[in-house]
Amino acid sequence: MTAARRLPASPAERQGRVTRSGALPEATYDVTVVGAGVVGTAVARELARHALRIAVVESSDDVGEGTSKANTAILHTGFDAVPGSLEARLVREGQRRLTAYAAETGIPVEPVGALLVAWDEEQLAALPGLLDKAVRNGYHEAALLDAAAVRAREPHLGPGALGALAVPGESVICPWTTPLAYATQAVRSGVDLHLGSPVTAVAQDGDVHVLTTGRGLLRTRHLVNAAGLYADTVDRMLGHDTFTVTPRRGQLIVFDKPARDLVRHILLPVPTALGKGVLVAPTVYGNVLLGPTAEDLDDKRATGSTAEGLAGLRRQGARVLPPLLDEEVTAVYAGLRAATGHDDYRIDAWPRQRYVTVGGIRSTGLTASLAIAAHVTELLADTGLRLGAARDLAPVRMPNLGEAFPRPYESAELIAADPAYGTLVCHCERVTLGEIRDALRSTVPPVSGDGLRRRTRARGGRCQGFHCGAAVRELLDGRGRVAQR
Repeated sequence: MTAARRLPASPAERQGRVTRSGALPEATYDVTVVGAGVVGTAVARELARHALRIAVVESSDDVGEGTSKANTAILHTGFDAVPGSLEARLVREGQRRLTAYAAETGIPVEPVGALLVAWDEEQLAALPGLLDKAVRNGYHEAALLDAAAVRAREPHLGPGALGALAVPGESVICPWTTPLAYATQAVRSGVDLHLGSPVTAVAQDGDVHVLTTGRGLLRTRHLVNAAGLYADTVDRMLGHDTFTVTPRRGQLIVFDKPARDLVRHILLPVPTALGKGVLVAPTVYGNVLLGPTAEDLDDKRATGSTAEGLAGLRRQGARVLPPLLDEEVTAVYAGLRAATGHDDYRIDAWPRQRYVTVGGIRSTGLTASLAIAAHVTELLADTGLRLGAARDLAPVRMPNLGEAFPRPYESAELIAADPAYGTLVCHCERVTLGEIRDALRSTVPPVSGDGLRRRTRARGGRCQGFHCGAAVRELLDGRGRVAQR
């Protein structure tokens, strides 16, 4: 996009635009969401059900580029949330919503269940309290297991497990497809997604917010701050100082697919004040995760892994699942969580400013995203936003990235209709030319190798793109001019 443009009168009459360059539109939006992570895109999708002019502005060049892309990918039940908290309610409601939405849109989910394993007498004594907390949170399927029962369920556990709390409702999910599905449905329903647009200031012009971004000014009547690690920064632009985000780094190790047979559940430690601790968990991609660490930092860009952090993970993994350390490592990565020092989400409405803060959304934000979106929409109505009647959104169906579900290379019928689905580009992850082509032509196309990996798994396998990297880059470069529209 190279010049400012005006929006048509009715959002219902148009598909939204995805822009990455050029001046932002001159028109005034009804609502603008700052941040295109899993929460921001969920809010935009929910608002798209109403006849409103909506925009999302995001500093990065893709959706889900911040805290949303690097987490443990668990669909939580909320069994261990603080009873009575906003987080507990939204996680519980969000789990139901996202489970249904994932089935509708093709987001891969595997209901593997979780075991909170006690390794000493103190942890064992804490399990009944966690069971009681689960009941107070409305989750009644959890159960205590003795050492023999734990061993029967997880025969590769290290020695010394004394018991566990079984939580059968916990699942693993694809964290990449989820915000992409939200963004795709939102854009197809009239929402404008402006990428590469970091917000540096917010001013007032009567009843309109004027956002200064890296691509010029954007005007909006109502504003939602879903800026993740930078939610406190945006909040202060509006004159508030109610919380501070401390980036909490979580380093993780990804083990290769042969490790998948070693673990049947999400293996959790008894939680501490710093979080849920180091876990061992299967992924929907067929790998096994070990992590995360919990390191409070000052730098909101410190997503690098450290030798010390990875060594610590390996020590803990050796105790929980000793054979895991004999498996090959596919990758290591680190993500930053938005810790605030509070035990709950920081979601607040400021009616006089027509502004809603959505801060302190930690690792449970993926699970709670759709419920957070519904809650924020209600708060916007309280700030004076006229929602009008809601409409059903046209359904979307996302490409499957899950190893437990059919992939294009396995479908003779699909390959017969289009041979591109039988042409492997990434042999490690069995990604076909057809899948890459579809991603590059999608509603929200990638512009980087990492963006393409999150849409197809290309370059995500054991060789990390050593063999397919050049072919993937050539395909990206060939699409570049169109993707930058």
